[in-house]
Amino acid sequence: MEAFLVGLIAATLRVATPLILGTLGELFSERSGILNLGIEGTMFLGAFTGFAVAYTTGSLWLGLLAAVIAGVLAGLLMGLLTVTLGVNQHVSGLGITLLTTGISLFLYRVIFGERSVQPSIATFTKVSPFGDTPILGPIFEQYLLTYIAIALVPLVWWVLYRTSFGLHLRAVGENPEAADAAGINVFRIRYLALAIGGGLMAAGGAFLSLAQLGSFIFGIIAGRGWVCIALIIFANWLPSRVLWGALLFGGVSALQLRLQSTGAQLPYELFLALPYLVTILALVLAGRSATAPAALLKPYRRE
Repeated sequence: MEAFLVGLIAATLRVATPLILGTLGELFSERSGILNLGIEGTMFLGAFTGFAVAYTTGSLWLGLLAAVIAGVLAGLLMGLLTVTLGVNQHVSGLGITLLTTGISLFLYRVIFGERSVQPSIATFTKVSPFGDTPILGPIFEQYLLTYIAIALVPLVWWVLYRTSFGLHLRAVGENPEAADAAGINVFRIRYLALAIGGGLMAAGGAFLSLAQLGSFIFGIIAGRGWVCIALIIFANWLPSRVLWGALLFGGVSALQLRLQSTGAQLPYELFLALPYLVTILALVLAGRSATAPAALLKPYRRE
């Protein structure tokens, strides 16, 4: 039983990592008043770009950097559509998801072609700050990216609530007219928020290909981007609750995998659906008291 719980907690941290990164990215976007439904495609683009660059250069860190840059570009494209051109945010986000997914699949076939054996790379190695210490050693034997993702939670809180950029970002997301009247450049703040958010989303996707799988498959994101959208509501747009929401989904996902391996006599489809059912339930319960940024989904035009 102890080994089961230790393995479950360790797996929870790994599964939650891309969700933490993706949800923090969406947090920046939505706090500025932009709903970025391009998150699923941006994570997919990050997973592909990171893998392709790491495969061709042999450098995992270069792959991660390339993924982040690709995510920033996707965020800037979202800014061009929604901030500059004023296109509907739902349409823009879904369009970016379709565009980045299509580009990734096209380039994958161009670079790797049709292969009988899936190309793969050596993944990031895990770090173990507690060494062979019982219980703590196995639990905290994680990828460095997992620790970076967790450390980003207080950092994002500090940026949002202790810096002038964070103050401007929240002001733009609540009342862009008043922010503009106070001398805040609404357009620049929203572009910055989308660029930062896109970079974090892509890093979440790259974690899957560079650390967790060591390869790139077409279903690699598996709806995690949409889960991040739900986690934002669960977190009530607060960085600290983003972590708990990601750990909840990660924990249930890790639990269903382990229950399947124990040979539990239940349809495997039920196990696969379990994390999403729990997410929906949590969303229903938390959504009643959720308070979205007042200017979310509202385009801003200077009079």
